[in-house]
Amino acid sequence: MAIQKLYAGAKLRETRQRLGLTQKDFAGKLGVSLPYLNQMENNNRPVSTTVVLALAQEFGFDVTELSTGDAERMVSDMREALADPVFGDDPPPLADLRLTASNAPALARAFLELHSAYRQTHERLASLDEALGREDARNQSSPWDEVRDFFHYCDNYIDAVDHAAERFAEAGGGQAISDLACARLAALGISVVEADTAQLRHYDRAAGVLTLSSRAAPESRRFQLLLQLALVMQDQLLEATLDFARFQSDAARSIAKIGLANYFAGAAMMPYGRFLAAAQEVRHDLEVLAHRFGASIEQVCHRLSTLQRPGAKGIPFFFVRVDQAGTITKRHSATRLQFARFGGACPLWNVHRAFETPGRFLRQLAETPDGVRYISLARDVSKPGGSFGAPVRRFAIALGCEVKHAGELVYADDLDVSRARAFEPIGISCRICERAECHQRSVPPLERRLQVTPDERGVLPYRVG
Repeated sequence: MAIQKLYAGAKLRETRQRLGLTQKDFAGKLGVSLPYLNQMENNNRPVSTTVVLALAQEFGFDVTELSTGDAERMVSDMREALADPVFGDDPPPLADLRLTASNAPALARAFLELHSAYRQTHERLASLDEALGREDARNQSSPWDEVRDFFHYCDNYIDAVDHAAERFAEAGGGQAISDLACARLAALGISVVEADTAQLRHYDRAAGVLTLSSRAAPESRRFQLLLQLALVMQDQLLEATLDFARFQSDAARSIAKIGLANYFAGAAMMPYGRFLAAAQEVRHDLEVLAHRFGASIEQVCHRLSTLQRPGAKGIPFFFVRVDQAGTITKRHSATRLQFARFGGACPLWNVHRAFETPGRFLRQLAETPDGVRYISLARDVSKPGGSFGAPVRRFAIALGCEVKHAGELVYADDLDVSRARAFEPIGISCRICERAECHQRSVPPLERRLQVTPDERGVLPYRVG
């Protein structure tokens, strides 16, 4: 595979402006000419190795921040949005989308928000939603989508909350995290009890009693305990973070607050420094990590996808959870692999097969249409109701990374990552996938012309031009 050139003009320009330097002074410190710096800042040239080294040596800059992950995510999101029939059959060239994402990320996000608002309005009209007659029926993204995008573009890493959770966990001096949390709550006059109830967590503010379900698994009770502690003890931090996010609705802010409390709980159960060191030590063996930190497999996978602290980053993982219908219910990617914002994931992905082999890890070597190769690990996760007749919630999760990190994963030890044919072709969603001969294609790619021949029939009833 060809080495991808690094175009990071917007990040380079942002760094210079943050340092308060002119282009001339910045060029001098980086050891390049003024015209050369100007070309890099405008993405006319890739960032050179000399500049990368100079950034690290002169300014102590974490050069991994120059990664094009955000730009690639926006390109993927824009391509999917532009596949909407409302834009016609002549979408902008991929090069134009990459230029917009790199040089004008604010414009790209505004476009995505506009398209999301259009979709919301279209869906309301199509379903004759009663909300059309109310005064509060506004033309904007749904609160859920707004919150999901907030975490998506933060790389699922919230620095202030992560550090606060780590300080809390380490302050116990080796004390069990549940005991530490109960002691802190007791100091506030809040008692913690367990009861045989279907409700996972209930906090009675008036009585000062937090009730946890004894039916839930120990790791779930521990997580819910820490979640409530975050809402009680870290309220100012959570509210300050929400102020920074500037959500468009009270509903989005409320959803995000629960999301931040969830983040705190996971980060307290698996403190950043200790968890990163343990993950590297055991080569990301999920079962060992789950046992060591008293967490579930899903909690461990989600935590691994958040290890993006500047200066101490872990492997860039993607993490996704799907239901039995193939709908994505959780998604995050610190890699170049992106998930469909609307609809289900590629049917060729091993996460869908996990339902067929409960309790087992499935491994897959996969290649996306852009030529990037990944190793993906999938497993089903069931959430029992706790009593006879209670519904069992079934999901499948997938965790993966680019194959260049395979040596750091215990799951890749006996896989032949050097053989090209070992990699299965996958995509994002059929609407924007470029693979013309895919046997699992559900709908034609909207960006391509179709050829239909009545006297011929192959795998598909048409040929992609």
